[in-house]
Amino acid sequence: MDQTLPPEKHHPHPPRSARTSARYRVQTPSARTHCYAAERSREERHREAAGKFDAVISAAGHCEYAPFESMTDDQWQATIQSKLVGQMNVVKVGLDYIESGGSFTLISGILNIKPMPLAIADATTSGAIDTFVKCVAFELPRGIRINAVNPTVIEEAWGMYGEMMPGYQPVPGALVGKAFERSVDSFITGQVIFVDA
Repeated sequence: MDQTLPPEKHHPHPPRSARTSARYRVQTPSARTHCYAAERSREERHREAAGKFDAVISAAGHCEYAPFESMTDDQWQATIQSKLVGQMNVVKVGLDYIESGGSFTLISGILNIKPMPLAIADATTSGAIDTFVKCVAFELPRGIRINAVNPTVIEEAWGMYGEMMPGYQPVPGALVGKAFERSVDSFITGQVIFVDA
């Protein structure tokens, strides 16, 4: 399916790489943290502990997989609260701590473009994240940017997901990493960066 993206928005602030050295501090949340990604109070504590920052990448979120007909309200809520609302809260709370001209990068996923059986909740929240990023980019203050990376399955996870995804071609995780790098170090905003084979 052809996807036509809106023209790239430009900001007067130079990209992070032009303002600072290309050093990144990576904070890897535990599986327990993932479970509570949607809780704003917990997110606020994490941001306070981290202090001010130039960019944040969110690549977390739990999804439930089941046929639509049997998907329960609890399964829907678990996926929506973790993958969608959790990432929205990262942005909402992060606005108090991100530097002017900084950037947020969220993760969605290719299933909203290339659906597969049992993945209705994942596909729905991925589409919502893509839409959220395109819209909220117009509202963010102080030249703050936001983008989403929408990847297919990565080679490193193919052993776990391959049986669920016949006909999909995995991509190297390093290629997805380049998409995150582009989001952080370029000037684009409100964009969905697709990574697919």
